[in-house]
Amino acid sequence: MKALITGSAGFYGKNLCTELEGNGYEVIRCDLKAENSIISMDILNSDMVLDIISQHRPDVLVNMAGQANVGLSWKKPQLTVQLNTIGLINILEAVKTVNTQMRVIAIGSSDEYGNLKERGANVVEEMLISPMNPYAISKQAQEQFALLYNKTFDMNICMVRQFNLGGAGQAKGFMISDFASGIVEIERGKREYLSVGNLESARDYTHVKDACRAIRLIAEKGHAGEVYNICSGSTHTAQEVLDKLVNLAKVQIEICKDPARMRPSDTPVVCGNHDKLTAHTGWNPEIGFDAIINDALEYWRNAI
Repeated sequence: MKALITGSAGFYGKNLCTELEGNGYEVIRCDLKAENSIISMDILNSDMVLDIISQHRPDVLVNMAGQANVGLSWKKPQLTVQLNTIGLINILEAVKTVNTQMRVIAIGSSDEYGNLKERGANVVEEMLISPMNPYAISKQAQEQFALLYNKTFDMNICMVRQFNLGGAGQAKGFMISDFASGIVEIERGKREYLSVGNLESARDYTHVKDACRAIRLIAEKGHAGEVYNICSGSTHTAQEVLDKLVNLAKVQIEICKDPARMRPSDTPVVCGNHDKLTAHTGWNPEIGFDAIINDALEYWRNAI
């Protein structure tokens, strides 16, 4: 099996390439910048996308390229829509030309569900979608185009709604990485205290290695036209994340609540349901939350 991965230099993409190669796939790595074995692909350049897909003709294409920062999406909504929505359309157009039966996996987000305060915490794929920021809207638009192409052109597309990820290698800008990197900076004497925001919200975290195994199983066993939650089915509060990291710190950590980081509109609890994914592929999460915390902290101890 040959798989082409866009966004292969990113946190999720790198781990997916490792998962696929470890299971016998020939992996074509693509990202914006060519580096080592990575092929340069700008997903906004439709001719380039078509040329690369035509040349390699993969059995599976997973689109992990895009803009994944919610805060940046408010500052640069046009760029967010271009990368997350138009980029996928360019890929779908190329696949439609080359081979409509190529398995395509479009990576969306649990952010597409929007405000869950009134709808409970056990989030299933059939729930009403109500995106509340430019990033989530761009991902929902991407998903709608994927569904449209799948139905209209009899393609072979699966969609994913990814809940929170964690593990070694995740960049700053995500809570676990921000807390872990901040604690390491305090350990190294580079800062005096750790600034935090709302610690009451609870989120569903999946280890990136578990998530990549889910993507591989969707590639192999997923049903065309289906949307799959990738999640653990359990939640942990920001306070719990912080407490675990502080307990692992080598020095005493001073915590400072920063009003600028407070987001009272945060949904209190977001917990996914992966029953459909389990039923269709046999996937279940295997790596616990403590490993997510430990891996993140050790990564930053080596990186800083």
